[in-house]
Amino acid sequence: MILSFAILALLYVVFLSVLVYIGFDIIAITIIASLMLLAQWYFSDKIVLWSSGAKIVTRDQFPKLHDMVERIVARNNLPKPKIAVINTNMPNAFATGKGKKSAVVAVTTGLMDLLADPEELEGVIAHELTHIRNRDVLVLTLASIFATVAGYLMQFGFYGGLYGGGGMGYGRDRNNGGTMIIVIVVAVIVWIISFLIIRAISRYREFSADRGAAQMTGKPVKLANALMKISGNMRRVPTKDLRQVEGLNAFFIIPAISGSTIGNLFSTHPPTEKRVEKLMEMEASMS
Repeated sequence: MILSFAILALLYVVFLSVLVYIGFDIIAITIIASLMLLAQWYFSDKIVLWSSGAKIVTRDQFPKLHDMVERIVARNNLPKPKIAVINTNMPNAFATGKGKKSAVVAVTTGLMDLLADPEELEGVIAHELTHIRNRDVLVLTLASIFATVAGYLMQFGFYGGLYGGGGMGYGRDRNNGGTMIIVIVVAVIVWIISFLIIRAISRYREFSADRGAAQMTGKPVKLANALMKISGNMRRVPTKDLRQVEGLNAFFIIPAISGSTIGNLFSTHPPTEKRVEKLMEMEASMS
């Protein structure tokens, strides 16, 4: 994590230095992009719940689920999050929220049906609670700020150049198309490297959440079993249903659609086999 953020910081210093050198009004772009990113972060939990179809449920509706969450948070001195349920056969779960007070843990009806062993379901819920405890939404938002700025600069530069406006019109020479080419090239490089590093951070946070869940429950093998069941069952879910929720892959405990071996470099999650291997190592050390 330290290495990843150090590389990002160095990358962004170089990025800003180039933009300042050519006279680009980076302050205006940064303010606009930051405001849009903050708005996205502020409304993200509501957007995720709405787009996934998750509904906040009461104890009367799902007493066993509430009891399970309360046992885990009581053992680990954590505040109880809101609990949501998604009515779908796809087995999965996610956590969202800007902080511990607004946190929500959502599980699907398919997950509760699949994991008949309560300890396996506890492992999944503990994984999501670890994301909340570690403030992973905030971590990834902070890591994404300048990648978002670079993305907006690419769009402004491309469309500005396309329509002859010279991007945002800020440069030492507004008629110098070469300036905008430099801006676009630098922004593309920054965006690509940032994208890869942020995906690497996301994969690490999944390993960290697995580890935290194993420590919370004291039973790494149960989470490992749950991950294998979810991953195996996901292959039997119709592709059309998976495509509908593919945009939420970063939130799910197992991506709705996983890529190839090469695609793992761009994935938000490590391969399930690697996660299970790490958990079994923890199980062996505890034994």
